Amino acid sequence: MAEPAPLPAPLSPPRPATFARAQDGTALAYQHRGEGPPLVLLAGQANDHHWWDDVREDFHATHSTLTLDARGTGDSDKPRGPYSTRQFADDVVAVLDALGIERADVYGTSMGGRVAQWIAIAHPRRVRRLVLGCTSPGGPRAVERDATVRRALARPDADAVRLTLADLMYSPAWRAAHPGPYRTLGDPRMPAHARHAHLLASNGHDAWDALPRIAAPTLVLHGDQDRLTPPDNLPLLASRIPGALTHLFPGARHAYFEECRAEAGRLVRTFLGSGPAEESA
Repeated sequence: MAEPAPLPAPLSPPRPATFARAQDGTALAYQHRGEGPPLVLLAGQANDHHWWDDVREDFHATHSTLTLDARGTGDSDKPRGPYSTRQFADDVVAVLDALGIERADVYGTSMGGRVAQWIAIAHPRRVRRLVLGCTSPGGPRAVERDATVRRALARPDADAVRLTLADLMYSPAWRAAHPGPYRTLGDPRMPAHARHAHLLASNGHDAWDALPRIAAPTLVLHGDQDRLTPPDNLPLLASRIPGALTHLFPGARHAYFEECRAEAGRLVRTFLGSGPAEESA
């Protein structure tokens, strides 16, 4: 008797349960840790969830934390662009839907702060409290980084760019005491097309006209020595978001949430725990 023909091999291994699907079918990897009400943590441009590795435990006494690899990063799919911060916001909501989370606190930093703005604007009932860190409203009214920084980041030498990013993220004194590795310098696994799509998405962000629609109580944080996203964007955001609270960290650069970890963590925990927020309209 002839041997039965072998079954064809699957085209790809099955995805683990830590993936959700975006509206367009893109697979989105997420990481949900801890117990308690959910706190969504959103990373900066061209970074995966490891951006938060060194501080996420600070929130686990009161919250579970939910991170994700934005499309183009980490273990998520990396489709061709274009991408946008609105699309990234819809991707976050798709993950919330997959987990059955109706409402969460949202903390976005850098480009993640731009994404967080659109979650609060377009999906107001999903956001209980909002924290925006080292970010901007985008568009022509935002205060952009200076030409020297733009040129340094556009160099073809990847190692030189990483050194520049480290200097933009952390003060020299902090780097001397914390030699790394740093988790905020970009996802090295990103293909070039995804990295470029992230850049265009961040550059294309403009929520200025829509920011007054944010109904969630909001805290805006920034380092006062941030040259990657200048701190003059903090009062701009606060002027557009009703009732927004603000705090500047003296001497801190872009990654204030690590360099000023104790103070920043305490401020965010206090803000998130300062009583139930009004139901967003």
